[in-house]
Amino acid sequence: MTGARKRVGVLISGRGSNLQALLDASVDPQFPAEIALVISNRAGAYGLERARAAGVATTTISHKDYPDRDSFDGAIDAALRGAGCEIVCLAGFMRIFTPGFVNRWPNRILNIHPSLLPSFTGLHVQRRAIEAGATIAGCTVHIVTPDLDSGPILAQAAVPVLPDDTEDSLSARILEQEHRLYPAALAWLAEGRVRIDGNRALVNGASASGVLLSPCP
Repeated sequence: MTGARKRVGVLISGRGSNLQALLDASVDPQFPAEIALVISNRAGAYGLERARAAGVATTTISHKDYPDRDSFDGAIDAALRGAGCEIVCLAGFMRIFTPGFVNRWPNRILNIHPSLLPSFTGLHVQRRAIEAGATIAGCTVHIVTPDLDSGPILAQAAVPVLPDDTEDSLSARILEQEHRLYPAALAWLAEGRVRIDGNRALVNGASASGVLLSPCP
């Protein structure tokens, strides 16, 4: 790797297992990104402890302290810019940003969602996949746009839905793939390999939306 590593801000609300995957990847000096700041909207989020253990700066910005979404988003934006962040990663951040915030970080916000988008947006996606009779599930890393769980798909990983799966068992199997997929997708973006063409994400000129890091057996 040549050049300075990109500075990344990670936003969390809970335990931060995907944050841990990013922290672990960034330990390698050849990884093209470093975690510069972790922000939580909940003071008790365990992910803050993960960040502190890794020597990463943390801050809590509670949405309850702000009268509206615009002012809350403004505080998040100021903290990210104050830390010199160039990329934002959402890792279980349970707030929806205003279009104004998203537009201030064009093609620089990543999110990981535990389904194969565009199927099963929103919450409780594993339960809904099982109830729908899906035979394949998985996770998606996408560029964040003002539309919820939308935006160009950067990478996906698939897992089978087994006959005896529960919401918990399927979630656990998908989470393993999230931990592999998110650092890979962040590396592509940090290396400047990603180009957005309409609603498609291209990596070195080839569509990455079909990447399956865990093919079904």
